[in-house]
Amino acid sequence: MPLIKNRYGKGGVRVLRIHRDGDRQEVSQLNIKAMVEGDFARTYTHGDNATTVSTDTIKNVVNVVARENTGLCAEEFCQVLANKYLETYPQISSVAITSHETKWSRLSFHGKPHPHSFVLDANGKPTVEVSMTRGGASTLVSGIDGFAFMKSTQSGWENYVKDRYTTIPPTADRICATSMVASWVWSGKPGSYPATNGRILDTVLEVFSTTYSKSVQDSLYRMGEAALAAVPEISEISMACPNMHFIPMNLSAFGLDNNNDVFLPTDEPHGQIECTVGRG
Repeated sequence: MPLIKNRYGKGGVRVLRIHRDGDRQEVSQLNIKAMVEGDFARTYTHGDNATTVSTDTIKNVVNVVARENTGLCAEEFCQVLANKYLETYPQISSVAITSHETKWSRLSFHGKPHPHSFVLDANGKPTVEVSMTRGGASTLVSGIDGFAFMKSTQSGWENYVKDRYTTIPPTADRICATSMVASWVWSGKPGSYPATNGRILDTVLEVFSTTYSKSVQDSLYRMGEAALAAVPEISEISMACPNMHFIPMNLSAFGLDNNNDVFLPTDEPHGQIECTVGRG
Protein backbone atom coordinates (compact mmCIF):
# COMPACT_ATOMS: atom_id res chain seq x y z
CA MET A 1 0.00 0.00 0.00
CA PRO A 2 1.36 3.44 -0.87
CA LEU A 3 2.43 5.99 1.73
CA ILE A 4 0.42 9.01 0.55
CA LYS A 5 1.82 11.75 2.77
CA ASN A 6 4.13 12.12 5.70
CA ARG A 7 5.76 14.77 7.83
CA TYR A 8 7.22 14.95 11.31
CA GLY A 9 8.98 17.33 13.65
CA LYS A 10 9.00 18.73 17.16
CA GLY A 11 6.28 20.63 19.00
CA GLY A 12 6.21 22.44 22.31
CA VAL A 13 9.77 23.75 21.97
CA ARG A 14 9.71 26.59 24.46
CA VAL A 15 12.49 29.16 24.46
CA LEU A 16 13.03 32.54 26.06
CA ARG A 17 15.63 34.91 24.63
CA ILE A 18 17.16 37.94 26.33
CA HIS A 19 18.58 40.65 24.09
CA ARG A 20 20.79 43.28 25.77
CA ASP A 21 21.27 46.82 24.53
CA GLY A 22 23.33 48.49 27.22
CA ASP A 23 21.27 48.48 30.42
CA ARG A 24 18.05 47.89 28.49
CA GLN A 25 16.97 44.27 28.02
CA GLU A 26 14.30 42.78 25.77
CA VAL A 27 12.67 39.39 26.44
CA SER A 28 10.98 37.18 23.85
CA GLN A 29 9.28 33.93 24.89
CA LEU A 30 8.18 31.61 22.08
CA ASN A 31 6.56 28.18 21.82
CA ILE A 32 7.73 26.66 18.53
CA LYS A 33 6.41 23.80 16.42
CA ALA A 34 8.76 22.81 13.57
CA MET A 35 7.51 20.26 11.02
CA VAL A 36 9.52 19.00 8.04
CA GLU A 37 8.73 17.10 4.85
CA GLY A 38 11.14 15.45 2.42
CA ASP A 39 12.96 12.24 1.66
CA PHE A 40 11.78 10.30 4.70
CA ALA A 41 9.37 7.73 3.26
CA ARG A 42 11.67 4.74 3.86
CA THR A 43 11.65 5.46 7.59
CA TYR A 44 7.93 4.67 7.52
CA THR A 45 7.88 1.86 4.94
CA HIS A 46 11.21 0.07 5.43
CA GLY A 47 12.40 1.00 8.92
CA ASP A 48 15.33 2.81 7.26
CA ASN A 49 16.40 5.89 9.26
CA ALA A 50 19.44 6.76 7.12
CA THR A 51 18.11 10.14 5.95
CA THR A 52 15.92 11.02 8.92
CA VAL A 53 16.86 13.86 11.27
CA SER A 54 16.02 13.16 14.92
CA THR A 55 13.24 15.22 16.43
CA ASP A 56 15.63 16.02 19.30
CA THR A 57 17.98 17.52 16.70
CA ILE A 58 15.10 19.59 15.33
CA LYS A 59 14.63 20.94 18.85
CA ASN A 60 18.36 21.66 19.23
CA VAL A 61 18.34 23.73 16.04
CA VAL A 62 15.67 25.97 17.58
CA ASN A 63 17.90 26.61 20.58
CA VAL A 64 20.99 27.28 18.47
CA VAL A 65 19.15 29.74 16.23
CA ALA A 66 17.79 31.40 19.37
CA ARG A 67 21.31 31.89 20.74
CA GLU A 68 22.58 33.27 17.44
CA ASN A 69 19.58 35.62 16.97
CA THR A 70 18.55 37.06 20.33
CA GLY A 71 17.20 40.31 18.90
CA LEU A 72 14.93 39.13 16.08
CA CYS A 73 11.16 39.54 16.32
CA ALA A 74 9.05 36.38 16.09
CA GLU A 75 8.41 36.75 12.35
CA GLU A 76 12.09 37.19 11.50
CA PHE A 77 13.13 34.45 13.92
CA CYS A 78 10.79 31.90 12.33
CA GLN A 79 12.05 32.77 8.85
CA VAL A 80 15.68 32.35 9.91
CA LEU A 81 14.80 29.07 11.63
CA ALA A 82 13.07 27.66 8.54
CA ASN A 83 16.05 28.62 6.37
CA LYS A 84 18.42 26.94 8.83
CA TYR A 85 16.69 23.58 8.38
CA LEU A 86 16.70 23.86 4.58
CA GLU A 87 20.34 24.96 4.45
CA THR A 88 21.51 22.24 6.84
CA TYR A 89 19.55 19.22 5.59
CA PRO A 90 19.24 18.79 1.80
CA GLN A 91 16.79 15.91 2.25
CA ILE A 92 14.22 18.36 3.67
CA SER A 93 11.97 19.72 0.92
CA SER A 94 9.70 21.94 3.02
CA VAL A 95 9.45 23.30 6.54
CA ALA A 96 6.43 24.55 8.48
CA ILE A 97 7.17 26.68 11.55
CA THR A 98 4.43 27.68 13.96
CA SER A 99 5.15 30.12 16.79
CA HIS A 100 3.00 31.22 19.70
CA GLU A 101 4.42 34.12 21.68
CA THR A 102 3.98 34.80 25.37
CA LYS A 103 3.94 38.59 25.55
CA TRP A 104 5.78 40.35 28.37
CA SER A 105 5.08 44.11 28.53
CA ARG A 106 7.68 46.48 29.90
CA LEU A 107 6.88 48.13 33.23
CA SER A 108 7.14 51.88 33.71
CA PHE A 109 7.54 53.83 36.95
CA HIS A 110 6.94 57.57 37.26
CA GLY A 111 6.71 57.79 33.49
CA LYS A 112 10.06 56.10 32.87
CA PRO A 113 10.25 52.64 31.22
CA HIS A 114 12.13 50.14 33.38
CA PRO A 115 15.12 48.49 31.68
CA HIS A 116 14.56 44.89 32.80
CA SER A 117 11.14 44.38 34.42
CA PHE A 118 7.95 43.13 32.76
CA VAL A 119 4.37 42.01 33.35
CA LEU A 120 2.43 39.42 31.40
CA ASP A 121 -0.16 40.76 28.96
CA ALA A 122 -3.85 40.20 29.91
CA ASN A 123 -2.58 39.79 33.42
CA GLY A 124 -4.30 38.44 36.51
CA LYS A 125 -7.87 37.97 37.70
CA PRO A 126 -9.09 40.32 40.44
CA THR A 127 -10.75 38.55 43.38
CA VAL A 128 -13.06 39.58 46.24
CA GLU A 129 -14.11 37.63 49.33
CA VAL A 130 -16.78 38.83 51.75
CA SER A 131 -17.63 37.21 55.08
CA MET A 132 -20.66 38.62 56.94
CA THR A 133 -22.74 37.55 59.92
CA ARG A 134 -26.30 38.52 60.78
CA GLY A 135 -24.97 40.32 63.82
CA GLY A 136 -23.13 42.77 61.59
CA ALA A 137 -19.55 41.48 61.69
CA SER A 138 -17.95 41.41 58.27
CA THR A 139 -14.61 40.91 56.59
CA LEU A 140 -13.71 42.18 53.14
CA VAL A 141 -10.70 40.80 51.29
CA SER A 142 -9.57 41.88 47.81
CA GLY A 143 -6.81 40.37 45.74
CA ILE A 144 -5.56 39.06 42.46
CA ASP A 145 -4.93 35.56 41.09
CA GLY A 146 -2.33 34.62 38.47
CA PHE A 147 -0.58 38.01 38.38
CA ALA A 148 2.62 37.31 36.43
CA PHE A 149 5.68 39.53 36.45
CA MET A 150 9.37 39.13 35.72
CA LYS A 151 12.72 40.83 35.89
CA SER A 152 15.52 39.53 33.69
CA THR A 153 18.34 40.45 36.08
CA GLN A 154 19.01 41.92 39.56
CA SER A 155 18.04 38.73 41.38
CA GLY A 156 20.21 36.16 43.14
CA TRP A 157 20.29 33.09 45.36
CA GLU A 158 23.40 32.69 47.51
CA ASN A 159 24.59 31.64 51.01
CA TYR A 160 21.89 28.99 51.45
CA VAL A 161 22.12 25.56 53.13
CA LYS A 162 24.33 23.19 51.14
CA ASP A 163 24.58 19.47 51.79
CA ARG A 164 24.96 16.23 49.84
CA TYR A 165 21.48 16.70 48.33
CA THR A 166 22.18 20.20 47.00
CA THR A 167 22.74 20.55 43.26
CA ILE A 168 21.66 24.13 42.47
CA PRO A 169 24.64 26.49 42.12
CA PRO A 170 24.69 29.94 43.73
CA THR A 171 24.13 32.95 41.49
CA ALA A 172 24.00 36.73 41.79
CA ASP A 173 22.34 37.19 38.37
CA ARG A 174 19.22 35.23 37.48
CA ILE A 175 15.75 35.76 36.05
CA CYS A 176 13.11 36.17 38.74
CA ALA A 177 9.52 35.54 37.65
CA THR A 178 6.30 34.45 39.29
CA SER A 179 2.55 34.13 38.82
CA MET A 180 1.40 35.58 42.13
CA VAL A 181 -1.76 34.99 44.11
CA ALA A 182 -2.21 37.88 46.56
CA SER A 183 -4.91 39.12 48.90
CA TRP A 184 -5.27 42.02 51.30
CA VAL A 185 -7.66 42.55 54.20
CA TRP A 186 -9.50 45.87 54.42
CA SER A 187 -9.60 47.58 57.81
CA GLY A 188 -11.10 50.80 56.43
CA LYS A 189 -12.92 51.96 53.34
CA PRO A 190 -10.76 53.73 50.75
CA GLY A 191 -11.98 56.53 48.52
CA SER A 192 -12.03 54.04 45.64
CA TYR A 193 -11.52 50.32 45.89
CA PRO A 194 -10.38 49.93 42.23
CA ALA A 195 -7.92 52.83 42.44
CA THR A 196 -6.50 51.62 45.74
CA ASN A 197 -6.18 48.06 44.47
CA GLY A 198 -4.19 49.50 41.58
CA ARG A 199 -1.96 51.44 44.00
CA ILE A 200 -1.20 48.23 45.92
CA LEU A 201 -0.15 46.41 42.74
CA ASP A 202 1.87 49.39 41.51
CA THR A 203 3.67 49.54 44.85
CA VAL A 204 4.65 45.87 45.02
CA LEU A 205 5.77 45.91 41.38
CA GLU A 206 7.99 48.94 41.92
CA VAL A 207 9.70 47.35 44.93
CA PHE A 208 10.18 44.10 43.01
CA SER A 209 11.55 45.82 39.93
CA THR A 210 13.80 48.53 41.34
CA THR A 211 15.60 46.70 44.18
CA TYR A 212 18.03 43.79 44.13
CA SER A 213 16.43 40.54 45.28
CA LYS A 214 18.48 38.25 47.52
CA SER A 215 15.64 35.72 47.29
CA VAL A 216 11.95 35.60 46.45
CA GLN A 217 11.38 35.58 50.23
CA ASP A 218 13.38 38.79 50.55
CA SER A 219 11.38 40.51 47.82
CA LEU A 220 7.99 39.37 49.12
CA TYR A 221 8.55 40.74 52.61
CA ARG A 222 9.69 44.13 51.31
CA MET A 223 6.78 44.22 48.84
CA GLY A 224 4.36 43.58 51.70
CA GLU A 225 5.95 46.27 53.88
CA ALA A 226 5.67 48.80 51.06
CA ALA A 227 2.03 47.96 50.33
CA LEU A 228 1.07 48.48 53.99
CA ALA A 229 2.94 51.78 54.09
CA ALA A 230 1.27 52.99 50.89
CA VAL A 231 -2.31 51.99 51.80
CA PRO A 232 -3.35 52.58 55.43
CA GLU A 233 -6.80 51.08 54.74
CA ILE A 234 -5.45 47.49 54.69
CA SER A 235 -4.38 45.57 57.77
CA GLU A 236 -2.40 42.78 56.15
CA ILE A 237 -1.36 41.39 52.79
CA SER A 238 -0.72 37.77 51.85
CA MET A 239 1.29 36.68 48.81
CA ALA A 240 1.86 33.22 47.35
CA CYS A 241 4.42 33.10 44.58
CA PRO A 242 5.14 29.96 42.55
CA ASN A 243 8.38 30.41 40.64
CA MET A 244 8.24 30.56 36.87
CA HIS A 245 11.57 28.93 36.08
CA PHE A 246 13.78 29.78 33.13
CA ILE A 247 16.59 27.23 32.88
CA PRO A 248 19.73 28.25 30.95
CA MET A 249 20.22 26.11 27.85
CA ASN A 250 23.47 24.13 27.70
CA LEU A 251 24.72 24.93 24.19
CA SER A 252 28.32 23.75 24.65
CA ALA A 253 27.71 20.72 22.40
CA PHE A 254 27.32 23.18 19.51
CA GLY A 255 30.41 25.25 20.33
CA LEU A 256 28.29 28.08 21.76
CA ASP A 257 28.32 29.76 25.13
CA ASN A 258 25.04 30.91 26.61
CA ASN A 259 25.91 34.04 28.59
CA ASN A 260 22.42 34.02 30.14
CA ASP A 261 20.79 34.72 26.78
CA VAL A 262 18.66 31.62 26.03
CA PHE A 263 16.43 29.76 28.48
CA LEU A 264 13.94 26.92 28.69
CA PRO A 265 10.69 28.21 30.26
CA THR A 266 9.13 25.71 32.67
CA ASP A 267 6.79 25.90 35.66
CA GLU A 268 6.82 22.36 37.04
CA PRO A 269 8.18 21.50 39.50
CA HIS A 270 8.35 24.99 40.97
CA GLY A 271 9.38 26.69 44.17
CA GLN A 272 6.39 27.92 46.19
CA ILE A 273 7.08 30.95 48.38
CA GLU A 274 4.36 32.35 50.66
CA CYS A 275 4.10 35.01 53.35
CA THR A 276 1.69 37.32 55.16
CA VAL A 277 2.81 40.78 56.31
CA GLY A 278 0.68 42.68 58.81
CA ARG A 279 0.78 45.71 61.03
CA GLY A 280 2.49 45.40 64.41
